[in-house]
Amino acid sequence: MEIILASASPRRKEILQNTKLKFEIEKSDIEEIILENESPEDMVIRLAYEKAFDVAKKNKDKLVIGADTIVALDNEVLGKPKDKQEAYQMIKKLSNKTHKVITGISLINLKENKVIKDYVVSCVTFKDLSEDSIKDYINTNESLDKAGAYGIQGYGALLVKTIQGDYFNIVGLPISRLSDLLKDHFDINLFYGG
Repeated sequence: MEIILASASPRRKEILQNTKLKFEIEKSDIEEIILENESPEDMVIRLAYEKAFDVAKKNKDKLVIGADTIVALDNEVLGKPKDKQEAYQMIKKLSNKTHKVITGISLINLKENKVIKDYVVSCVTFKDLSEDSIKDYINTNESLDKAGAYGIQGYGALLVKTIQGDYFNIVGLPISRLSDLLKDHFDINLFYGG
């Protein structure tokens, strides 16, 4: 079965490529809208599904993988900052606190009428960051295209005190859970490249 990753994220692409799975990339065109009174978990499940379904409609016989990752601090969703000032405010908010990184996963094959939805939560605790540390990080320009204004796989690792849970979930694709879902529902074994 041909596989499509419905994401333009270079981090998701790299994580999936590391398994030797053969797949194509087709970015979804959905607008990522936050609904009122929606929990962070419900939001990522919905957005992952919407991304996957948008691509699956045009590829009915293929298996489409959708994912969406957010950062949530006390149920407040911290998306991608619009500028350095907003990135600074987000990092300051996360300083010396524990937040959740939640990734929704959706697997869709319309030909087989299969839709699988799941999510993974990891907890990240930031160090008590000085003003200079926050400014130094913002000046790396790493924060602007990432939920919560940081990337743990880059300089953002220097902000982190501890993590609980799946590291790859924090990067953007919980590959271990995805592997289980592919094996259990589609008989695809990532140990053998699919």
